[in-house]
Amino acid sequence: MKAVAACAAALTLPLLLIVLLTGHNTASGADPESAGAPTAFAKTDIPPAYLRWYQDAAATCPGLPWNILAAIGSVESDHGRSRLPGIHSGQNPAGAGGPMQFLAATWTAYGIDGDHDGRTDRYNPADAIHGAARYLCANHAGKGGRHLYQAIWRYNHADWYVRKVLVQARRYATATSTGSRRGALAVRAALRWLGTPYAWGGGGTTGPGYGIAQGAGIKGFDCSGLAQYAWAQAGIHIPRIAADQYNAGTGRDPFAGGPLPAVMYRIMHETPD
Repeated sequence: MKAVAACAAALTLPLLLIVLLTGHNTASGADPESAGAPTAFAKTDIPPAYLRWYQDAAATCPGLPWNILAAIGSVESDHGRSRLPGIHSGQNPAGAGGPMQFLAATWTAYGIDGDHDGRTDRYNPADAIHGAARYLCANHAGKGGRHLYQAIWRYNHADWYVRKVLVQARRYATATSTGSRRGALAVRAALRWLGTPYAWGGGGTTGPGYGIAQGAGIKGFDCSGLAQYAWAQAGIHIPRIAADQYNAGTGRDPFAGGPLPAVMYRIMHETPD
């Protein structure tokens, strides 16, 4: 049961993992390409449900910062609070509708049932935000740099619009580094499965799976399965077996780098009996 206890320790220490993977940088004025935690301003300005939807939707597109989605939502509809035509029903003069202001044709191509209610509705904020993430991702926003700029420009063909979104995005998130951004994505992906049963040999890049041997008949994750899944959501592929993950860094020193920090390995695999 040592492995079970170790995994439990990993899953019940989200703050520690976030500190380890993001560097615990709480400075304001974040690079919009490498979003960290929401700032105090973000928590005040963005309705809680919208903030959750922005973060969840961004996680579906590795490399897409959640605060970019939030900034677009702010510019387009003040997070659904605007009373302008087309936000809650109908269309604006340009033909856009919903809190993320989708044209009907674009929505047909990229709309998503974000809240799994069986409907795909551009006026439903959960659907609209997930649809926006899908549209930005299709335009390579997750690659950052000029790709991100161009993806935002495609959302609304104006340079002033892109600049406005990027300025607002900086106000919404604490600063972190590019490497930490991927770590934060991995942490977020792992925390989605908090409470999932431990299954020896279970899980992988696609999510929970049935274990083997003493895990047979149990659908869930073991430690290395969860780690492989989480990093895959951040666009990083690591081996499935724990020992291979441990050696996946650069050089023989596990603290030298690599996609799976050795300290995370130790939390999951070296918890005292």
